[in-house]
Amino acid sequence: MITKEALQFLEDLVANNNTEWMHANKKRYENYKKDYHNYIASILSEMKSLDQSLESLEVKNCTFRINRDIRFSKDKSPYKTNMGVWFTQNKNRKNSPGYYIHFEKGKSFIAGGVWCPEPSELKQIRKEIEFFHDDLNAIVNNKSFKNEFGNFDRDENNMLKKAPKDFNPNHPAIEFLKLKSYTASQKIDDKLFTSPDFSKLIAQKLIALKPMNDFLRRALETED
Repeated sequence: MITKEALQFLEDLVANNNTEWMHANKKRYENYKKDYHNYIASILSEMKSLDQSLESLEVKNCTFRINRDIRFSKDKSPYKTNMGVWFTQNKNRKNSPGYYIHFEKGKSFIAGGVWCPEPSELKQIRKEIEFFHDDLNAIVNNKSFKNEFGNFDRDENNMLKKAPKDFNPNHPAIEFLKLKSYTASQKIDDKLFTSPDFSKLIAQKLIALKPMNDFLRRALETED
């Protein structure tokens, strides 16, 4: 679970998102990092028991820097005010399928899959769906997946209006083929993050994404 001290640090950072405040609260930040890493270690331990492909992961492979990349952003706030965790089998591959946990007051969620793959990778995923759409249908219609995540995330920014180039517009899986990202997510009540059983509860939810991640990984690892 996330400690009350870590949550308070994030809340204070929201109100004081500047380098002066961070430098004045360096000790608090160091304590926050320890809590963050302990939080990751607890969840990672649970996830490894459910998904053996994560066995080689260490805490350092699952963290995010607190500094924001503000080069192309109108928001020049220097620090992230959320807590993110990313578990993936291939930690050296940019778009390797994985599991994501996001704590942000009032905006917390869990998710998994592949977000915004490169064009070549997107084509690989679509090819896999084109030939093995029955496998994907079985995954998204599985009771555990449907109960936790419902379906792939879909919105106007994540879908083509027409069939992608070189794909049959009448293909039975055309609604999957039109996706530009292959992710599934679920909103999480902030209160769950402070539960003593958080790591076990969240791992039980995330593992419903494993068949989807396995399908996406197979697609990305298949050679033409």
